[in-house]
Amino acid sequence: MIENSTRTESDLRRDLVRFSKWLYRLGYMPGTSGNLSVRLDQHRLLVTPTGVSKALLKATDILIVDSDGTRLAGARKVTSEINMHLAVYHRRGGVGAVVHAHPPIATAFACSGRALDEMLCQEAVMMLGAVPLARYATTGTEEVAASLVPFIPEHDAILMANHGAVSYGETLLEAFMKMETVEHLAQVALVAHQLGSPQSLSADQVEQLHFARAKYLRNAEIGSSADRWLCEALNHGR
Repeated sequence: MIENSTRTESDLRRDLVRFSKWLYRLGYMPGTSGNLSVRLDQHRLLVTPTGVSKALLKATDILIVDSDGTRLAGARKVTSEINMHLAVYHRRGGVGAVVHAHPPIATAFACSGRALDEMLCQEAVMMLGAVPLARYATTGTEEVAASLVPFIPEHDAILMANHGAVSYGETLLEAFMKMETVEHLAQVALVAHQLGSPQSLSADQVEQLHFARAKYLRNAEIGSSADRWLCEALNHGR
C-alpha cells in the first residue's frame, strides 16, 4: 500500500518542503542540486522544480507532472532529472517517493568507482542492503534513467557514478531515511578502511541478519504508524 494515498495534496506539498529543507541542512543538496518527488495518485506526481535552492523552497513552487513527466500544474520548470524518478515509479509499483541527493561521502565513493556493497555493520543488512554503483551517465539525459534500470527492482538506493545517489520508499520519510543511511554507511566504510582493518560480516552473520530483518518487516505496521505520526506532527508544528 502506498501511504501517500491517505494524505492530501497540501499535506504532500508541505512534506516535500520540509524534507527538502532537512536535506539541505544536512549538506546533501547544496546550491540548487537534488530533487524530490511523491506520488499524488496513480497517474500524477508532485516534484520539486529545477533551479531552486531547497533552503528557499515553498509549497507553491512544487509542480504536478503526469506519468511521462509533462508539467500539468505549476509555474516553474520541471527538473531535467525527472526521468530518473519516472524510471523508479514505473518499475516499483509500491514506491511512493523518490529522493535524489548528493551526500558528500557517499558521492565521494561514487566518484571513486566504489559501490557500498561491503557488509561491514549490521545496519547495512537490516536497513538497506547493498548499494550498487550505476555506470556514468550525463546529468539531464535519458542515459541517467537507463543506468539505474538494472538495479531498481532489487535495491532501494543506488549510487550514481561521479554524480550522487538516489533512494526511494513507500513514503517520503522512508526515502529520506534511506538516503541518511546511505551516507552513514559511507562514513562507516571510509573510517573502517582508514583504520586499516575493516571486518566484513560473515555469510552466516548476514544470513542471521536476513532472518532478523524478516521479523522486523513483519512488524512494519508499527513503523508505518510511526511514519504517519511524525508527518502529522510536522504538519501541525508539534
